[in-house]
Amino acid sequence: MDYNDTISYLYAQLPVYQKYGASAIKKDLTNIRLLCKGLDNPHADYPVIHVAGTNGKGTVSHLISSYLQTIGLKVGLYTSPHYRDFRERIKVNGQWIEQQEVVDFVASCKNDIDQIIPSFFEITVAMAFEYFRMSRVDIAVIETGLGGRLDSTNIVAPLISVITNISLDHTDMLGDTIYKIAHEKAGIIKKNTPVIIGEYQSECDAVFFDKAAECNSPIEFASLKWSYEPSNSDNIKLYSGSISLEVLSKNESPFYMKNVITALAVIQKYEEIHGTAVDIDQVVESINSYRQISNYMGRWQIIDQRPLIITDSAHNKNALATVMHHLMSIKYRKLHLILGFVKGKDVQGIFDCLPINAEYHFVSPNIFRGLDVNNLKSIALTHGRNGQTYGSVGEAYEIVKENADPNDLIYIGGSSFVVGDLLDYLAKS
Repeated sequence: MDYNDTISYLYAQLPVYQKYGASAIKKDLTNIRLLCKGLDNPHADYPVIHVAGTNGKGTVSHLISSYLQTIGLKVGLYTSPHYRDFRERIKVNGQWIEQQEVVDFVASCKNDIDQIIPSFFEITVAMAFEYFRMSRVDIAVIETGLGGRLDSTNIVAPLISVITNISLDHTDMLGDTIYKIAHEKAGIIKKNTPVIIGEYQSECDAVFFDKAAECNSPIEFASLKWSYEPSNSDNIKLYSGSISLEVLSKNESPFYMKNVITALAVIQKYEEIHGTAVDIDQVVESINSYRQISNYMGRWQIIDQRPLIITDSAHNKNALATVMHHLMSIKYRKLHLILGFVKGKDVQGIFDCLPINAEYHFVSPNIFRGLDVNNLKSIALTHGRNGQTYGSVGEAYEIVKENADPNDLIYIGGSSFVVGDLLDYLAKS
Protein backbone atom coordinates (compact mmCIF):
# COMPACT_ATOMS: atom_id res chain seq x y z
CA MET A 1 0.00 0.00 0.00
CA ASP A 2 1.13 3.57 -0.63
CA TYR A 3 0.46 6.42 1.80
CA ASN A 4 -3.06 7.21 0.56
CA ASP A 5 -3.99 3.52 0.60
CA THR A 6 -2.62 3.21 4.14
CA ILE A 7 -4.64 6.15 5.43
CA SER A 8 -7.75 4.82 3.69
CA TYR A 9 -7.14 1.44 5.33
CA LEU A 10 -6.86 3.04 8.78
CA TYR A 11 -10.11 4.95 8.32
CA ALA A 12 -11.93 1.99 6.81
CA GLN A 13 -10.77 -0.71 9.22
CA LEU A 14 -10.53 1.06 12.56
CA PRO A 15 -13.23 2.81 14.62
CA VAL A 16 -12.72 6.57 14.20
CA TYR A 17 -14.08 9.07 16.73
CA GLN A 18 -14.71 11.79 14.18
CA LYS A 19 -16.92 9.38 12.22
CA TYR A 20 -18.67 7.36 14.91
CA GLY A 21 -18.34 9.50 18.04
CA ALA A 22 -18.31 7.90 21.48
CA SER A 23 -18.75 4.36 20.12
CA ALA A 24 -15.23 4.55 18.64
CA ILE A 25 -13.65 5.21 22.04
CA LYS A 26 -12.17 2.20 23.85
CA LYS A 27 -12.75 2.93 27.53
CA ASP A 28 -9.80 0.99 28.86
CA LEU A 29 -6.07 0.76 28.16
CA THR A 30 -5.93 -2.89 27.11
CA ASN A 31 -5.51 -2.36 23.38
CA ILE A 32 -2.83 0.33 23.60
CA ARG A 33 -0.88 -1.76 26.09
CA LEU A 34 -1.03 -4.77 23.78
CA LEU A 35 0.05 -2.70 20.79
CA CYS A 36 2.95 -1.14 22.66
CA LYS A 37 3.98 -4.46 24.20
CA GLY A 38 4.35 -5.81 20.66
CA LEU A 39 6.64 -2.83 19.95
CA ASP A 40 8.66 -3.41 23.15
CA ASN A 41 7.09 -0.40 24.88
CA PRO A 42 8.71 2.48 22.96
CA HIS A 43 7.17 5.14 25.23
CA ALA A 44 9.49 4.01 28.04
CA ASP A 45 12.62 4.99 26.10
CA TYR A 46 12.42 8.77 26.56
CA PRO A 47 11.02 11.26 29.09
CA VAL A 48 7.50 12.55 28.51
CA ILE A 49 5.54 15.65 29.45
CA HIS A 50 1.87 14.61 29.45
CA VAL A 51 -0.76 17.31 28.80
CA ALA A 52 -4.52 17.06 29.43
CA GLY A 53 -7.34 19.59 29.89
CA THR A 54 -10.60 20.74 28.34
CA ASN A 55 -9.30 23.82 26.54
CA GLY A 56 -5.80 24.96 25.62
CA LYS A 57 -3.95 21.66 25.83
CA GLY A 58 -2.90 21.83 22.18
CA THR A 59 -1.50 25.35 22.51
CA VAL A 60 0.24 24.51 25.79
CA SER A 61 1.79 21.43 24.18
CA HIS A 62 3.12 23.50 21.28
CA LEU A 63 4.48 26.20 23.63
CA ILE A 64 6.31 23.60 25.72
CA SER A 65 7.67 21.91 22.60
CA SER A 66 8.85 25.25 21.24
CA TYR A 67 10.81 25.98 24.42
CA LEU A 68 12.41 22.54 24.55
CA GLN A 69 13.47 22.92 20.91
CA THR A 70 14.85 26.40 21.64
CA ILE A 71 17.16 25.03 24.33
CA GLY A 72 18.53 22.53 21.83
CA LEU A 73 16.56 19.34 22.45
CA LYS A 74 15.13 16.98 19.86
CA VAL A 75 11.42 17.01 20.70
CA GLY A 76 8.60 14.68 19.73
CA LEU A 77 5.12 16.22 19.76
CA TYR A 78 1.88 14.28 19.55
CA THR A 79 -1.42 16.19 19.22
CA SER A 80 -4.89 15.58 17.82
CA PRO A 81 -6.99 15.89 15.81
CA HIS A 82 -5.32 16.77 12.53
CA TYR A 83 -6.73 19.45 10.24
CA ARG A 84 -5.60 18.51 6.74
CA ASP A 85 -3.08 15.69 6.87
CA PHE A 86 -2.87 12.76 9.27
CA ARG A 87 0.86 13.45 9.69
CA GLU A 88 0.17 16.69 11.58
CA ARG A 89 -0.44 14.54 14.66
CA ILE A 90 3.15 13.29 14.91
CA LYS A 91 6.03 15.76 14.71
CA VAL A 92 9.72 15.86 15.61
CA ASN A 93 11.10 19.38 15.97
CA GLY A 94 8.10 20.70 14.09
CA GLN A 95 8.47 18.35 11.10
CA TRP A 96 5.63 15.95 10.28
CA ILE A 97 6.29 12.23 10.22
CA GLU A 98 7.27 11.10 6.71
CA GLN A 99 4.62 9.37 4.60
CA GLN A 100 6.81 6.29 4.22
CA GLU A 101 7.17 5.98 8.00
CA VAL A 102 3.37 5.81 8.29
CA VAL A 103 3.21 3.18 5.56
CA ASP A 104 6.00 1.08 7.09
CA PHE A 105 4.54 1.23 10.60
CA VAL A 106 1.08 0.07 9.53
CA ALA A 107 2.57 -2.70 7.37
CA SER A 108 4.74 -3.94 10.24
CA CYS A 109 1.82 -3.92 12.70
CA LYS A 110 -0.88 -5.27 10.40
CA ASN A 111 -1.09 -8.66 12.14
CA ASP A 112 -1.47 -6.98 15.54
CA ILE A 113 -4.04 -4.58 14.11
CA ASP A 114 -6.08 -7.44 12.69
CA GLN A 115 -5.94 -9.38 15.98
CA ILE A 116 -6.36 -6.54 18.49
CA ILE A 117 -8.73 -4.37 16.38
CA PRO A 118 -7.61 -1.11 18.02
CA SER A 119 -9.31 2.23 17.50
CA PHE A 120 -7.91 4.75 15.04
CA PHE A 121 -6.65 6.82 17.97
CA GLU A 122 -4.95 3.85 19.62
CA ILE A 123 -2.98 3.00 16.50
CA THR A 124 -1.90 6.63 16.01
CA VAL A 125 -0.70 6.85 19.62
CA ALA A 126 1.34 3.65 19.21
CA MET A 127 2.72 5.00 15.93
CA ALA A 128 3.80 8.23 17.62
CA PHE A 129 5.48 6.42 20.49
CA GLU A 130 7.44 4.19 18.08
CA TYR A 131 8.36 7.02 15.72
CA PHE A 132 9.73 9.09 18.59
CA ARG A 133 11.91 6.16 19.67
CA MET A 134 13.16 5.61 16.12
CA SER A 135 13.90 9.33 15.86
CA ARG A 136 15.87 9.20 19.13
CA VAL A 137 14.06 12.16 20.61
CA ASP A 138 15.40 13.67 23.83
CA ILE A 139 11.87 14.20 25.14
CA ALA A 140 8.27 13.96 23.94
CA VAL A 141 5.29 16.19 24.65
CA ILE A 142 2.14 14.06 24.51
CA GLU A 143 -1.35 15.61 24.38
CA THR A 144 -4.27 13.47 25.53
CA GLY A 145 -7.23 12.91 23.24
CA LEU A 146 -10.32 12.81 25.45
CA GLY A 147 -10.30 12.82 29.23
CA GLY A 148 -7.17 11.39 30.78
CA ARG A 149 -7.69 8.41 33.06
CA LEU A 150 -8.66 6.05 30.23
CA ASP A 151 -7.06 7.97 27.37
CA SER A 152 -4.75 5.85 25.22
CA THR A 153 -1.81 8.15 25.95
CA ASN A 154 -2.12 7.41 29.67
CA ILE A 155 0.30 4.48 29.69
CA VAL A 156 3.26 6.87 29.92
CA ALA A 157 5.21 7.48 33.11
CA PRO A 158 5.70 11.22 32.67
CA LEU A 159 8.36 13.57 33.91
CA ILE A 160 5.61 16.17 34.49
CA SER A 161 1.81 15.87 34.33
CA VAL A 162 -0.07 18.95 33.08
CA ILE A 163 -3.80 19.75 33.23
CA THR A 164 -4.74 23.07 31.64
CA ASN A 165 -8.31 23.60 32.90
CA ILE A 166 -11.72 21.99 33.24
CA SER A 167 -15.05 22.84 31.61
CA LEU A 168 -18.06 20.93 30.33
CA ASP A 169 -17.24 19.09 27.11
CA HIS A 170 -17.70 15.52 25.89
CA THR A 171 -20.14 15.06 28.77
CA ASP A 172 -21.47 11.84 27.23
CA MET A 173 -18.11 10.21 27.89
CA LEU A 174 -16.49 12.16 30.73
CA GLY A 175 -19.43 13.05 32.97
CA ASP A 176 -22.00 15.81 33.20
CA THR A 177 -20.39 17.90 35.96
CA ILE A 178 -17.12 19.79 36.36
CA TYR A 179 -16.28 17.51 39.28
CA LYS A 180 -16.71 14.31 37.24
CA ILE A 181 -14.71 15.66 34.32
CA ALA A 182 -11.94 16.81 36.67
CA HIS A 183 -11.79 13.27 38.08
CA GLU A 184 -11.20 11.89 34.57
CA LYS A 185 -8.51 14.47 33.79
CA ALA A 186 -6.83 13.85 37.16
CA GLY A 187 -6.28 10.28 36.04
CA ILE A 188 -3.03 11.36 34.35
CA ILE A 189 -1.50 12.25 37.74
CA LYS A 190 1.10 9.59 38.56
CA LYS A 191 3.02 8.61 41.69
CA ASN A 192 5.87 10.91 42.73
CA THR A 193 5.42 13.00 39.59
CA PRO A 194 5.13 16.82 39.63
CA VAL A 195 1.72 18.14 38.58
CA ILE A 196 1.05 21.53 37.00
CA ILE A 197 -2.59 22.67 36.89
CA GLY A 198 -3.01 25.66 34.60
CA GLU A 199 -6.09 27.30 36.07
CA TYR A 200 -7.20 27.28 39.69
CA GLN A 201 -10.93 26.51 39.79
CA SER A 202 -12.62 26.20 43.17
CA GLU A 203 -15.23 23.78 41.76
CA CYS A 204 -12.61 21.09 41.24
CA ASP A 205 -9.44 22.00 43.14
CA ALA A 206 -10.16 19.32 45.75
CA VAL A 207 -10.09 16.63 43.04
CA PHE A 208 -6.55 17.57 42.09
CA PHE A 209 -5.31 18.07 45.65
CA ASP A 210 -6.70 14.68 46.70
CA LYS A 211 -5.25 12.82 43.71
CA ALA A 212 -1.86 14.51 44.09
CA ALA A 213 -1.80 13.64 47.80
CA GLU A 214 -2.75 10.04 47.04
CA CYS A 215 0.15 9.84 44.57
CA ASN A 216 2.61 11.76 46.76
CA SER A 217 3.02 14.18 43.87
CA PRO A 218 3.87 17.89 44.30
CA ILE A 219 1.19 20.12 42.78
CA GLU A 220 1.25 23.74 41.58
CA PHE A 221 -1.39 25.98 40.02
CA ALA A 222 0.11 28.17 37.28
CA SER A 223 -2.57 30.87 37.68
CA LEU A 224 -1.62 31.28 41.36
CA LYS A 225 2.09 31.42 40.57
CA TRP A 226 2.11 33.74 37.54
CA SER A 227 0.41 37.07 36.87
CA TYR A 228 0.27 39.21 33.76
CA GLU A 229 -0.76 42.68 32.64
CA PRO A 230 -0.64 44.69 29.41
CA SER A 231 2.68 46.39 28.69
CA ASN A 232 1.49 48.12 25.50
CA SER A 233 -0.94 47.33 22.71
CA ASP A 234 1.21 44.49 21.38
CA ASN A 235 2.98 43.12 24.47
CA ILE A 236 2.09 41.49 27.77
CA LYS A 237 4.26 41.56 30.89
CA LEU A 238 4.37 38.41 32.97
CA TYR A 239 5.87 38.02 36.42
CA SER A 240 6.33 35.43 39.13
CA GLY A 241 8.25 36.44 42.22
CA SER A 242 11.51 38.03 41.04
CA ILE A 243 11.09 36.78 37.46
CA SER A 244 9.55 39.04 34.85
CA LEU A 245 9.41 38.99 31.07
CA GLU A 246 7.51 40.48 28.13
CA VAL A 247 6.03 38.56 25.22
CA LEU A 248 4.11 39.50 22.10
CA SER A 249 0.35 39.15 22.38
CA LYS A 250 -0.97 40.80 19.21
CA ASN A 251 -3.19 38.58 17.06
CA GLU A 252 -3.36 35.83 19.66
CA SER A 253 -6.46 34.17 21.10
CA PRO A 254 -8.29 35.24 24.27
CA PHE A 255 -6.95 32.07 25.95
CA TYR A 256 -3.37 32.79 24.99
CA MET A 257 -2.04 34.25 28.23
CA LYS A 258 -3.61 31.49 30.34
CA ASN A 259 -1.87 29.01 28.08
CA VAL A 260 1.41 30.90 28.28
CA ILE A 261 1.48 30.95 32.09
CA THR A 262 0.69 27.22 32.14
CA ALA A 263 3.62 26.59 29.80
CA LEU A 264 5.84 28.87 31.91
CA ALA A 265 5.05 26.89 35.05
CA VAL A 266 5.94 23.68 33.20
CA ILE A 267 9.18 25.22 31.90
CA GLN A 268 10.13 26.25 35.43
CA LYS A 269 9.40 22.77 36.75
CA TYR A 270 11.39 21.16 33.93
CA GLU A 271 14.46 23.28 34.71
CA GLU A 272 14.00 22.70 38.44
CA ILE A 273 14.02 18.93 37.90
CA HIS A 274 17.29 19.27 35.98
CA GLY A 275 18.81 21.69 38.48
CA THR A 276 19.25 24.45 35.92
CA ALA A 277 18.12 28.06 35.76
CA VAL A 278 15.51 29.33 33.32
CA ASP A 279 17.07 31.47 30.57
CA ILE A 280 14.57 34.31 30.13
CA ASP A 281 15.82 35.20 26.65
CA GLN A 282 15.26 31.63 25.46
CA VAL A 283 11.80 31.60 27.05
CA VAL A 284 10.80 34.82 25.29
CA GLU A 285 12.18 33.60 21.96
CA SER A 286 10.32 30.30 22.23
CA ILE A 287 7.01 31.95 23.12
CA ASN A 288 7.17 34.71 20.52
CA SER A 289 8.06 32.22 17.76
CA TYR A 290 6.14 29.16 18.92
CA ARG A 291 3.95 28.97 15.80
CA GLN A 292 6.98 28.76 13.51
CA ILE A 293 9.17 26.61 15.78
CA SER A 294 6.53 23.98 16.57
CA ASN A 295 4.66 24.21 13.23
CA TYR A 296 1.41 25.27 14.90
CA MET A 297 -1.78 25.64 12.88
CA GLY A 298 -5.57 25.80 13.10
CA ARG A 299 -5.95 27.54 16.42
CA TRP A 300 -6.72 31.28 16.30
CA GLN A 301 -5.16 31.46 12.86
CA ILE A 302 -5.28 34.78 11.00
CA ILE A 303 -6.26 34.03 7.39
CA ASP A 304 -6.47 37.58 6.04
CA GLN A 305 -6.40 41.18 7.26
CA ARG A 306 -8.88 43.09 5.05
CA PRO A 307 -11.36 41.91 5.92
CA LEU A 308 -9.91 40.42 9.09
CA ILE A 309 -10.55 36.65 8.87
CA ILE A 310 -9.90 34.43 11.89
CA THR A 311 -10.41 30.69 12.20
CA ASP A 312 -10.27 28.84 15.50
CA SER A 313 -11.10 25.40 16.87
CA ALA A 314 -12.97 26.44 20.04
CA HIS A 315 -15.94 24.06 20.12
CA ASN A 316 -17.62 24.07 23.52
CA LYS A 317 -19.77 26.67 25.27
CA ASN A 318 -17.14 28.03 27.64
CA ALA A 319 -14.51 28.36 24.94
CA LEU A 320 -16.85 29.96 22.41
CA ALA A 321 -18.23 32.37 25.02
CA THR A 322 -14.68 33.56 25.69
CA VAL A 323 -13.99 33.85 21.96
CA MET A 324 -17.14 35.90 21.35
CA HIS A 325 -16.33 38.21 24.25
CA HIS A 326 -12.86 38.75 22.77
CA LEU A 327 -14.26 39.45 19.30
CA MET A 328 -16.35 42.23 20.82
CA SER A 329 -13.10 44.00 21.76
CA ILE A 330 -11.91 44.12 18.15
CA LYS A 331 -12.90 47.10 16.01
CA TYR A 332 -14.93 46.16 12.95
CA ARG A 333 -17.87 47.40 10.88
CA LYS A 334 -19.81 44.13 10.89
CA LEU A 335 -19.23 40.69 12.38
CA HIS A 336 -19.79 37.59 10.21
CA LEU A 337 -19.88 34.17 11.89
CA ILE A 338 -19.39 31.10 9.69
CA LEU A 339 -20.27 28.25 12.03
CA GLY A 340 -20.62 24.49 11.87
CA PHE A 341 -20.82 21.82 14.58
CA VAL A 342 -20.79 18.08 15.02
CA LYS A 343 -23.68 16.04 16.35
CA GLY A 344 -23.74 15.62 20.11
CA LYS A 345 -22.57 19.13 20.97
CA ASP A 346 -24.68 21.37 23.21
CA VAL A 347 -25.53 23.65 20.31
CA GLN A 348 -28.57 25.00 22.17
CA GLY A 349 -26.33 26.15 25.00
CA ILE A 350 -23.71 27.51 22.63
CA PHE A 351 -26.21 29.86 20.95
CA ASP A 352 -26.90 31.43 24.33
CA CYS A 353 -23.41 32.91 24.25
CA LEU A 354 -23.38 34.03 20.61
CA PRO A 355 -24.05 37.69 19.74
CA ILE A 356 -27.42 38.78 18.39
CA ASN A 357 -25.99 41.55 16.21
CA ALA A 358 -23.91 39.36 13.89
CA GLU A 359 -24.53 37.95 10.44
CA TYR A 360 -24.78 34.14 10.60
CA HIS A 361 -23.64 31.70 7.95
CA PHE A 362 -24.22 28.00 8.60
CA VAL A 363 -22.15 25.09 7.30
CA SER A 364 -21.71 21.40 8.06
CA PRO A 365 -18.21 19.95 8.50
CA ASN A 366 -17.45 17.37 5.85
CA ILE A 367 -17.55 14.35 8.14
CA PHE A 368 -20.13 11.72 9.01
CA ARG A 369 -20.91 13.39 12.36
CA GLY A 370 -21.40 16.85 10.89
CA LEU A 371 -24.60 18.52 12.10
CA ASP A 372 -26.92 19.16 9.14
CA VAL A 373 -27.01 22.85 8.21
CA ASN A 374 -30.81 22.95 8.14
CA ASN A 375 -30.96 21.51 11.65
CA LEU A 376 -28.40 24.08 12.74
CA LYS A 377 -30.41 26.90 11.17
CA SER A 378 -33.56 25.69 12.96
CA ILE A 379 -31.78 25.69 16.30
CA ALA A 380 -30.43 29.16 15.59
CA LEU A 381 -33.92 30.46 14.79
CA THR A 382 -35.22 29.31 18.17
CA HIS A 383 -32.54 31.55 19.69
CA GLY A 384 -33.34 34.55 17.52
CA ARG A 385 -30.39 34.08 15.15
CA ASN A 386 -31.19 33.80 11.46
CA GLY A 387 -28.70 33.15 8.69
CA GLN A 388 -27.83 31.61 5.36
CA THR A 389 -26.89 27.98 4.73
CA TYR A 390 -24.11 26.79 2.43
CA GLY A 391 -23.10 23.51 0.84
CA SER A 392 -19.53 23.63 2.13
CA VAL A 393 -17.13 25.64 4.25
CA GLY A 394 -15.27 26.71 1.12
CA GLU A 395 -18.44 28.02 -0.51
CA ALA A 396 -19.36 30.01 2.59
CA TYR A 397 -15.84 31.42 2.83
CA GLU A 398 -15.80 32.67 -0.76
CA ILE A 399 -19.29 34.19 -0.71
CA VAL A 400 -18.95 35.88 2.68
CA LYS A 401 -15.49 37.23 1.88
CA GLU A 402 -16.64 38.54 -1.53
CA ASN A 403 -19.57 40.42 0.00
CA ALA A 404 -17.80 41.68 3.12
CA ASP A 405 -16.51 45.21 3.62
CA PRO A 406 -12.71 45.52 4.11
CA ASN A 407 -13.44 46.70 7.67
CA ASP A 408 -15.58 43.67 8.56
CA LEU A 409 -14.51 40.72 10.70
CA ILE A 410 -15.16 37.13 9.60
CA TYR A 411 -14.87 34.35 12.18
CA ILE A 412 -14.92 30.72 11.02
CA GLY A 413 -15.27 27.93 13.57
CA GLY A 414 -17.52 25.91 15.85
CA SER A 415 -15.58 22.70 15.26
CA SER A 416 -11.99 21.66 14.55
CA PHE A 417 -13.42 19.90 11.50
CA VAL A 418 -14.78 23.20 10.14
CA VAL A 419 -11.27 24.63 10.56
CA GLY A 420 -9.83 21.60 8.79
CA ASP A 421 -12.26 21.99 5.89
CA LEU A 422 -11.28 25.65 5.54
CA LEU A 423 -7.53 25.00 5.63
CA ASP A 424 -7.92 22.18 3.14
CA TYR A 425 -9.96 24.40 0.82
CA LEU A 426 -7.40 27.21 1.02
CA ALA A 427 -4.51 24.84 0.33
CA LYS A 428 -6.23 23.53 -2.78
CA SER A 429 -7.41 26.92 -4.08
